[in-house]
Amino acid sequence: MDMINTILLIIGAVFVLLWGISHLFPTKSVVKDFGDISQDNKYIITMEWIIEGFTLIFIGLLVLLVTLLGGPEEAVSKLVYWICSVMLFGLAILSLFTGAKVAFIVFKLCPVIFTISGILILAGSLL
Repeated sequence: MDMINTILLIIGAVFVLLWGISHLFPTKSVVKDFGDISQDNKYIITMEWIIEGFTLIFIGLLVLLVTLLGGPEEAVSKLVYWICSVMLFGLAILSLFTGAKVAFIVFKLCPVIFTISGILILAGSLL
């Protein structure tokens, strides 16, 4: 397989991995921005925010490790790439109809970042 495939896969994986990590740092301030809400709602928002970060980190690490350890030409690797791309496209659609409608610019970046990462991973598996 061409080196360009590996580069596309690594860029896509690192992009989504870093976006996932970036979700973990502002969690406390995001919850605080919701104002005076119940403790249960604070726990739910915290949990959901961290879950999205962990999910993105998992997708990024999975693609990265499969690429570096198994090789992008393996059948299982290709399956992982397709599944991760579909998940990222699904998250992009969900974000487009939810978080992207929020005035805060960072939320508007989610569908773009998910789509770009999914395209890079998909392209890396096909070229």
